[in-house]
Amino acid sequence: MRYGPAPARSTVDLRNRIRRRWPGWHPSDCESLGRPILRRAPRETGVAVSGSRALDAAGVVALRRAVSALVDDRGVPASQIALARDGEVVLHETFGAASDTTRFAVFSVTKPFVSAVVWQLLDEGLLRLDTRPAELIPEFATHGKGEITLEQVLTHTAGFPNARLERAEAATEERRRQAFSRWRLDWAPGTRFEYHPLSAHWVLAELIRSVTGEEHCDSVEQRIRVPLGLSQRMLGLSRDDQKDIAPLTPVGPPSESDGAITLDDLLTVVDPEVCEVGIPGAGGVMTAGDVALFYQGLLHNRAGLWSPVMLQDATANVRNTFIDDYSGVPTNRTIGVCVAGSDGFAARRGFGSRTSPRTFGHGGAGGQVAWADPESGMSFCYLTSGLEQDFALLEERENVLSDLAAACVRV
Repeated sequence: MRYGPAPARSTVDLRNRIRRRWPGWHPSDCESLGRPILRRAPRETGVAVSGSRALDAAGVVALRRAVSALVDDRGVPASQIALARDGEVVLHETFGAASDTTRFAVFSVTKPFVSAVVWQLLDEGLLRLDTRPAELIPEFATHGKGEITLEQVLTHTAGFPNARLERAEAATEERRRQAFSRWRLDWAPGTRFEYHPLSAHWVLAELIRSVTGEEHCDSVEQRIRVPLGLSQRMLGLSRDDQKDIAPLTPVGPPSESDGAITLDDLLTVVDPEVCEVGIPGAGGVMTAGDVALFYQGLLHNRAGLWSPVMLQDATANVRNTFIDDYSGVPTNRTIGVCVAGSDGFAARRGFGSRTSPRTFGHGGAGGQVAWADPESGMSFCYLTSGLEQDFALLEERENVLSDLAAACVRV
């Protein structure tokens, strides 16, 4: 989830910013935007091992140092990282004012968890990609929305990116549907891409409820979290299950936002009543380990939650190549995740320069990072309670951390 544009900058600007932000590192071979190769000579030794496969010792040291520096030098209050491979977490560590069991607000990292339920419903024949939401939600048909398809909702081409569902409207099915009836199109569905920060996944949530009889939070719990063995409930938390959530803190000077989502909107995500609702596009609270294991589930599907055909479609079949006005490059979206791609723009999508073109994932506001690389078998998650407001720095950080995580793979 984004809440403002990234200013234009040159490669020289990036190099200078890296030197200022991360003293002791220097960029090398910075051939294109967002492709810094950072070096910092580690003196520590040892290999982080869990199970049968080890991580590269120097790579782990560099990753840990980078995350620690964000807490020590940038003022990030708390961060958590996890690497997983072969279906298990091989590195999990927390920095700053939090513990390894602390859950973090993950914002749009939530989206694939909800989409993953929809993929199951597609497998089961309860939904089709050409299903029109208005078929199941008649109130949605107003103001030209009647012909929108489920595929368009999943790929952010549905045309209502800025539609809002206020807190009171989210509480009941009746109020949600009344809100849908008031939503208007910003542009013709299927003609362009614009990121739908919250609106699209409210429609997905209502479709889930319509065909299963369950609220989306309970479907994520029973269909995703429990069968994948993830540690804690992550969406729609009761008041007595909210004691271990990291509080959110803005980091850096304020940046002007022209987006539908403001900083104040982001900060309310961990309010108790908002946590209870479980915003389907942004309201998840999770540990980095659970996110990394979710992506292992998508890589290996050992629980058999999706058919091979569906999983291939969901994680590899790019259906949306419209230009993203925010990044200036094709968005490369499937029906639930972004794909790094082989067009040279992986870094503009937050995947760095060392992951494979097949890498898929979805980030979140404030600097949350989550992806899986089918070629290395590694999944990575970085979570933070510090909402970075410097958008150029945010993009750099996503790519730096992704590169460092990819370098942890021992071949």
